[in-house]
Amino acid sequence: MLSILAVGGAEAKINGFSKSFAMTGWRLGYACAPAVILRQMLKIHQFCIMCAPTNSQYAAVEALRRGDGDVAVMREEYNGRRRFLLHRFSEMELPCFEPFGAFYTFPDISSFGMSSDEFATELLKKEKVAVVPGTAFGASGEGFIRISYAYSLDDLREALGRIEHFIGKKRN
Repeated sequence: MLSILAVGGAEAKINGFSKSFAMTGWRLGYACAPAVILRQMLKIHQFCIMCAPTNSQYAAVEALRRGDGDVAVMREEYNGRRRFLLHRFSEMELPCFEPFGAFYTFPDISSFGMSSDEFATELLKKEKVAVVPGTAFGASGEGFIRISYAYSLDDLREALGRIEHFIGKKRN
């Protein structure tokens, strides 16, 4: 994700490593801006957050210096996983918009007459598959679940098989 803040004619760019270098969970980002903007950002930042762990910082430097080839490989891997999920959702008759900006899908589960929270909870209890209820993203997420495809293709195959089993029972 790239955010641009325009302040008094100057621009600040804020970015992170989670998606661009598949460093999810490392919680590392950066800001590039004129000094006047960075000084104002620091006033808030210094009292809210300590600092990024040293190993995360070294990993980010390595990613910036030598990660472009790995990014290309990861992009192809994620594209294959995205395509697999969309194909399986189609087979299961679960409508799903094709995602382009992240490694998450948001299939529509509204036809099952359950809230997204109920669906996610029951899927976890009965099939041991964890998904995020759409309501975690606001009221307009109701009727959807979020599924990450930042897992191995084998894990995704297993999870989608379990989801298919779960919804098969719900449809009968």
